[in-house]
Amino acid sequence: MAHSEFDDLVADMVLLRRDIHSHPELGFEEMRTAALIAARLRAAGIEVHEGVGGTGVVGVLRNGDSARSIGLRADMDALPVQEETGLPYASRHDGIFHGCGHDGHVAMLLGAALHLARTRRFNGTVNFIFQPAEEGLAGGRAMVEDGLFRRFPCDRVFALHNWPELPLGTVATCPGPIMAAADRFEIALVGRGGHAAMPYDTPDAIMAAGVLIAQLNSIISRDVNPTASAVLSITQVHGGHAHNVIPARVTLGGTVRSFDADVQHVIETRLREMVAGTAQSFGLDFEIHYDRYYPATINDEDAAAEVFSAAASIGADIASARPAFTSEDFAFMLQACKGAYIWLGQAGEGAGAPLHNPRFDFNDDALPIGVHLHVALVDAWLGFGYPT
Repeated sequence: MAHSEFDDLVADMVLLRRDIHSHPELGFEEMRTAALIAARLRAAGIEVHEGVGGTGVVGVLRNGDSARSIGLRADMDALPVQEETGLPYASRHDGIFHGCGHDGHVAMLLGAALHLARTRRFNGTVNFIFQPAEEGLAGGRAMVEDGLFRRFPCDRVFALHNWPELPLGTVATCPGPIMAAADRFEIALVGRGGHAAMPYDTPDAIMAAGVLIAQLNSIISRDVNPTASAVLSITQVHGGHAHNVIPARVTLGGTVRSFDADVQHVIETRLREMVAGTAQSFGLDFEIHYDRYYPATINDEDAAAEVFSAAASIGADIASARPAFTSEDFAFMLQACKGAYIWLGQAGEGAGAPLHNPRFDFNDDALPIGVHLHVALVDAWLGFGYPT
């Protein structure tokens, strides 16, 4: 593709990205976004499959005679957050906002699909995977359970996420864990309630909650090997409605993040033991709901090396990623197919807000870099040589 043609493609993808930003949709509700993607893919002559894992879209592009294949994934959903950017293309929907840059991910992958459909500089099959519901609803798992890799076989699968903490254009990944497993818990301490002036006559769920909070915060420092990494955060405490009533029920909620399944098991086991022991010592009943909702995102060693090679081929700066305690449901795809998760730096003027911040916006200067990186990954696996 000539340089001017690529510029035209990027300009079109910027407009598309901003249009998606103006019309954000929550997980499994990405009807408009999916329709836009499907229409653009079809117009480029790419085979389109809709409704994969709910609202997911897969574009299939074949060229040559090789049986080799690659999958490239972008997430589509927005966050339930009120935007505060003041941008001319800000969200038109109150309380819904592309605060994680998924609008940019869609534009980068779609741009790569259109580029490859025109140039056909590869030998094999490219599956462009547009995934719903990454933000806590496990759309990646839904696609896998809907037969993603059975219907669209991939020898490798890659996903790209913008990363505001890295300089613009820097490509970072690592072999092994790159994003943490995410667990969530809700604990209820249940008594019978009573008058605050007679605490001797009523099991005190509030005092028990205070003791339990201190105990739970000791798990990481006392029960997890210091060579491992994990986080436990209590983020919710609810109980009581009047100054003179000891409540019958107090609830605690929070999250656990870890990279190793054995560590994850230790934390859950100790949490359950501490809840039971505290409840017994205060004469309370208890309830525990513990959900391991996202596994750790674990990169294949060879696939991570292929990312570094592809990044070098386009002249990108390369960094070794330090695993993050945030989580990502691309983990489900990596459990089913070898691949790697990649961070693309987007720090620059106007892109200073962190992910999930109401003032965040995707940096459009990262868009052409992302397109080139997607194409370079295809070249690394299906190789006719990266087109300059």
